[in-house]
Amino acid sequence: MRVELRLYATLRRFAPNAEGGALFVEMPEGASAADLIAKVKVDAGEVHILMVNGRSSPFVQRLAEGDRIGLFPAIGGG
Repeated sequence: MRVELRLYATLRRFAPNAEGGALFVEMPEGASAADLIAKVKVDAGEVHILMVNGRSSPFVQRLAEGDRIGLFPAIGGG
């Protein structure tokens, strides 16, 4: 299955050649968001928010064809 992965802010460094931080990744059926993160070699410890199709999701979330996954780091401000 093919899913779309978008990396935001400092996580974009894990895919420097991805236009706009977007990657299209082929994953096996039954793969989880954690499997996707491992496949693209993003440091899971840096992922603070995981969104699947616009909803906050756990790393164990199973993915489906066409899912849109967004990874966000912790962001500080004040």
